[in-house]
Amino acid sequence: MFDLDRWREIFQAISKNKLRTALSGFTISFAILLFTLLFGIGNGLKHTFEKQFAGDSQNSIYINSGSTTKPYKGLQSGRQIQFRNDDSKFMNEKFEDEIQYFSPNIQRSMQVIYKGEQNRYTIRGVYPDYQPLESAVIQDGRFLSYLDIENRAKVAAVGRLVEKDLFGSLSAVGKNINMEGISYKIVGVFNDPGGDNDERFIYTPFTTMQGMYKPNDELDYIGLTFNPKLSVDEALAFSNLLTKMLKEKHNVDPRDQAAIRVRNYAEGTKNVQQFMTVLNVIILFIGIGTLIAGIIGISNIMVYIVKERTKELGIRKALGATPKSIIGMIMMESIFVTGLAGYSGLMLGVFALKALGTSLEKYFIINPSVETYVVVGATVILIIAGTIAGYIPAKRAASIKPIVALNDE
Repeated sequence: MFDLDRWREIFQAISKNKLRTALSGFTISFAILLFTLLFGIGNGLKHTFEKQFAGDSQNSIYINSGSTTKPYKGLQSGRQIQFRNDDSKFMNEKFEDEIQYFSPNIQRSMQVIYKGEQNRYTIRGVYPDYQPLESAVIQDGRFLSYLDIENRAKVAAVGRLVEKDLFGSLSAVGKNINMEGISYKIVGVFNDPGGDNDERFIYTPFTTMQGMYKPNDELDYIGLTFNPKLSVDEALAFSNLLTKMLKEKHNVDPRDQAAIRVRNYAEGTKNVQQFMTVLNVIILFIGIGTLIAGIIGISNIMVYIVKERTKELGIRKALGATPKSIIGMIMMESIFVTGLAGYSGLMLGVFALKALGTSLEKYFIINPSVETYVVVGATVILIIAGTIAGYIPAKRAASIKPIVALNDE
């Protein structure tokens, strides 16, 4: 492998056959380049879908009420369905094993003031369990606690951009803000992978909001996460049963789709998983096709190279070269050219993906990139193919008698 004379022969053969070497190298480089770009764009599409679902937990369910559109059991259509605290109790008792986190929610838009700064934000009255539903991450202080719920405390956790809007570079934790004439102490600041909109929410204890703005134990909507041990199909069956039982409790026609609306993220997850499976199969099929084309190209070129060098190989045999040394020389040349060209194609592909970067976002492709092990594996496959492609014709050529090789046209 490290025979200096052997490497001199290889470089001499390459320098004398620049076009041949360039063509074989281009075939390999282009195959790896195309392979890298395909997988990078495929991953960019995956990242797009991941971002769309980043704002909420993937096992979230949100339940909203509306007006009935069908008469039922003597009740007229157009009846407004109002959730109350007993609906929360009902769901937790009936589905204790299926529910992981649970929080009723009250939501209002309010003008929020801190000294000379003010802005309008969405205020949500929630339970501490609401934090994992929104995938909110505390960056300073804490989120709401059950002690805050019990004491009906006037405290708030604010989004990162709320802190930036009202407090600039100062920390918001420990400061008091005014929301429609009532003072709330900020106990925490959070960020949210869902983006800027989700970082302009303010969370306060559910009991505090309900006591001030919702008579008769009313609430706006309910959020929960199902047990992560449930499969997608089991989660969908759970939400269907939950919908059915809530409709029965509120005397709603089972066919009425507007009165009680249940949005289960498992359904979107299932659709995305199916789409990504199809996308992966398509990319893999194209990628394998690209590699096969590269392998065929290498094989054809190696056959031509060996045939072109038949006289040279005959002279080498006449001078005493063994078949083993001839095969080894051709294979080393094949491996060297394949490896160098494959690495060049890999680097070109990676740099191309980095250069494209954010310019592909308008086509819904975010952060196009490819895992190193994927393209390295593809390069190794081509190197192995190049080795085999070089070995077969080299072995055939090495077995030809010198006199026959010298008379070859």
